[in-house]
Amino acid sequence: MAFSQSQGVSSVFELEFPQSVGIYSSYADAQKAVDFLSDKKFEVQNLAIVGTELKSVERVLGRKTWRTVLLNGLQSGVSTGLLVGLLMLIFLPVPNILVLFLVALAIGIAISIVFQAIGYALSQGKRDFTSVTQTIATKYEVLCEHKVAAKARELLLQMPGARASAFE
Repeated sequence: MAFSQSQGVSSVFELEFPQSVGIYSSYADAQKAVDFLSDKKFEVQNLAIVGTELKSVERVLGRKTWRTVLLNGLQSGVSTGLLVGLLMLIFLPVPNILVLFLVALAIGIAISIVFQAIGYALSQGKRDFTSVTQTIATKYEVLCEHKVAAKARELLLQMPGARASAFE
């Protein structure tokens, strides 16, 4: 599939009448299949790896307490204060750079701590933990343009361990 200036970016991700040539339990396995096809001189630009059966995973990192809230406010305030100080240094002529950064740092820390504390107080104990969330695929499907899908399937059967996994 050729990509030209007139085509949109999303067209790079589109295949013409895609067909499944393999389903894998990990991205690494799907990647190995595509690499195998590449080694066999298959035109891999006719392929796409698609994550399917998505699930959301939330990893709890720890308990949220007043101490952690205030420390997060301090940390956020330092970076905000330094950024504001840098912007002020660029746009305003300042006789004392150290005073400018100390004032910007103090204001950034104060504002950040206040907003973090207000947010925690308003939550009234409903979600007293910190976490990160990620959406992950549970299966990875290798799709291929219809005109060369049969050839891709035939080549993948030659991949070491492919015949055994077909009977699982």
